[in-house]
Amino acid sequence: MEQRTLLALMVFSSLIILSETIDQKPAIEIYSLHVDCKVTSRFAHTVITSKIVNRANESQEATFEVELPKTAFITNFSMSIDGEVYPGIIKEKAAAQNEYDTAVSQGQSAGLVKITDRKLEKFHVSVNIAATSKVTFELTYEELLKRQLGKYELLIKVQPKQLVKHFQIDVHIFEPQGIHFLETDSTFMTNELTEALTTVQNETKAHISFKPTLDQQKKNSELGETLLNGDFVVRYDVKREATAGDIQIVNGYFVHYFAPQEMPVFPKNVIFVIDRSGSMTGRKIEQTRDALLKILQDLRPEDHFSFITFNNKVVEWKSSLLPATEENVASAAALVQTLTARGGTDINGALLTAVGMLEQAEGLPERSVSMIILLTDGQPTSGERNVEVIQENVQKAINGKYALFCLGFGFDVSYKFLEKMALSNGGIARRIYENADAALQLQGFYQEVATPILMQIEMQYPENSIEGLTKNNFKLFFEGSEIIVSGKISDELELLPVEIKAQSHTSNLTLTEEANVKEKEQVFQNQKYIFGNFIERLWAYLNIQQLLEKAISAQEEDQKALEAQALDLSLQYSFVTPLTSMVVTKPQQQEELANKPTEADNEKPSSLPAGASFKRFHSRMRSEDDSGTHRLMGGLRGGRRHSELQTGSNRKMFSTVSRFREAVIAQPIANEYPQLLLQLPRQNERICLNIDKRAQTSVHLLSDPEQGLTVTGKLGHGINHFVQFDINYVNPPVQIHVYTHAILVSYNNNNSWLSWAKSASSTIQGLRVSVEKERSVTASLPDTVTVKISLVRFPDDFLGLYFLDTERFSDKVTGVLGQFYSKAQLESDSSNDQSAVERLLRVSGSEHKVSRLHKKDYRLKSDSEPVSCWSIDLTP
Repeated sequence: MEQRTLLALMVFSSLIILSETIDQKPAIEIYSLHVDCKVTSRFAHTVITSKIVNRANESQEATFEVELPKTAFITNFSMSIDGEVYPGIIKEKAAAQNEYDTAVSQGQSAGLVKITDRKLEKFHVSVNIAATSKVTFELTYEELLKRQLGKYELLIKVQPKQLVKHFQIDVHIFEPQGIHFLETDSTFMTNELTEALTTVQNETKAHISFKPTLDQQKKNSELGETLLNGDFVVRYDVKREATAGDIQIVNGYFVHYFAPQEMPVFPKNVIFVIDRSGSMTGRKIEQTRDALLKILQDLRPEDHFSFITFNNKVVEWKSSLLPATEENVASAAALVQTLTARGGTDINGALLTAVGMLEQAEGLPERSVSMIILLTDGQPTSGERNVEVIQENVQKAINGKYALFCLGFGFDVSYKFLEKMALSNGGIARRIYENADAALQLQGFYQEVATPILMQIEMQYPENSIEGLTKNNFKLFFEGSEIIVSGKISDELELLPVEIKAQSHTSNLTLTEEANVKEKEQVFQNQKYIFGNFIERLWAYLNIQQLLEKAISAQEEDQKALEAQALDLSLQYSFVTPLTSMVVTKPQQQEELANKPTEADNEKPSSLPAGASFKRFHSRMRSEDDSGTHRLMGGLRGGRRHSELQTGSNRKMFSTVSRFREAVIAQPIANEYPQLLLQLPRQNERICLNIDKRAQTSVHLLSDPEQGLTVTGKLGHGINHFVQFDINYVNPPVQIHVYTHAILVSYNNNNSWLSWAKSASSTIQGLRVSVEKERSVTASLPDTVTVKISLVRFPDDFLGLYFLDTERFSDKVTGVLGQFYSKAQLESDSSNDQSAVERLLRVSGSEHKVSRLHKKDYRLKSDSEPVSCWSIDLTP
């Protein structure tokens, strides 16, 4: 039997995530792993080198995986086995596919690159290596870092899952404008690992190195387990002057960065168009409600807004846009909380209604930005259903006056349809992934477009002296982002003038700048961080991205011409793009193909009726649109596979689901979870505590001034359990907000999100916050009570709170839950009857009669037997 090893290097945003899984015996040892990233003026060039030795006495198969950003282009890959190099060759996609189809028909393996989540795509390749042989994998990719919310972020996921003798991450940054701020953060850093982290920085350069020794990587001295498991983040921004931006020149190519700051924000006129069709039922509509409630709080007083909701019917919240006053926002929040999902999907009618509302709006600020934000999870099933007709109708109605942003929730939606519609109308499209953090994705998108500060921006350069100019006209500019223009300068040009025209909230702007070509080129002379012709490659990268984007909304003939230009650049500069493929040759003349997938490739099978999905087994229901067509709504959580809808099998399935749900609802009381569960100090007795409190209001659970700890909770809407806990520490000043969809850690105005979907940990001044995947989160601080919160996923998502080391509570601990740790005494049973069903409990001077019940213990696994506890109901 061959043993397998898996080496995975995963990349978020712009850097690399390292992960590998090894079988029981580490016959294949990764003895060296080096990630070298050079970021020069936002353009990142990353090389991953992994060296592996087969220490077994038989051949072994190793699988090398790299998860890299969707925005990155692979430029090179090679394997070196016992001194022989097997390179990857980049070819036109169609030609490579024809060659590869023959190989596939002969039984060779499938493509090498697949989309894995909303930020990543995975490259992998397997190879057999002989006993005692060595193999070196080397992968190179490049990307232009995108500025979002005022910073660039490199997120490195470190998960080697074995000790690596030579493990090193190097991040070199060179920014001629100067580095404004630079910070690193980590979820797995210990005092020992901190010693392996070094940061050297001056005005324009930074070098971050993480090089832990074997001893520093170990969880303990006896076991061979690694501490390297979590996120390693580098964030930075550059210095900017109040001018027309910064121009940089190398080898006859220029790049112009423009990101004005401290400018007045345009008032927004925004209409939220929200899908409430049957396929949005369950978690999607809940997460949409959560996100919209947060977004409403972010509206500025000078903004105007409205809501349109739609299924097979289109409903306007108000007949016109309203100013974002406190009263109007509260009224809108009340509407949002009542959103329910059923019916069909009339996207055409909803968008045309939104455009009509903007057309008829009165009293809007003279200088303001109007936009429509569409959120839908399905294809049109009501009203106009032809997507091409819808796109044409919407573009004709908008007529360049407003920006349309399209958010596609999940994988039943046609992303191509939304993307073309958004790009044709001055906006962008974004897929919202059906993860626990979907509400955060929605909020994050809104934050990106919440602060427009310029519109109608024109970047003008001398026409006769610049070739191959990238996009230089932009409809909107949002605070915290950046405009980038690049081109080739003619040989005789000594001075490069630039003129920027734009509209701000208060005036029309004209900014000018003039760059001395020779002086600018000298900036990059003799810089060891520079990788060759980086601005030329940046120019090619940007050109390809923009040509492909432009092709999406172009007519067929123009589309072919644009794609031909992008293909020529891809082949010339060796980029794996949607138009090219990398042919990877392995020993024995085997070949595999690495293609660049697009977001639209990440769709479910189109043969399925619109809206049909299997994602949530326990919430499936049938719904009917206005045409009488039946659809299957909801689905099995986490699933992405479709089945053809057949009437007979559906009837059987619905019958099974109904019985299943009835069994859940009819569970005996012994299987219920309490709201809160605690162990009385100095008494071997459990208390099950239920609080009579109106949903969505905060409950003060515990406060201990000597421990510097406060805990509050929030009951869910429609379920009698907690869905949020807020943990506040005095020293260090950290706030931990635990939700059923994610965990937010706040410290010194910095927010860090942890997902339930994976195990991770973070340490801040001794306070350790650790997540056990889909199970619990723990907050522990030396000499302080440990706070632990369990996540329960079925039948409803809720949270369960409990404490460890409770003897550390002081006598001053208070709160609905806290009082039980200092002022509670369960009256002893004089008869010592272990089967007694009632006792007397004294708490804070009051007496309560408590009953013995059997409840499920959320501290244990869901299939554990119920436990005995004394149940008490309290009203705060």
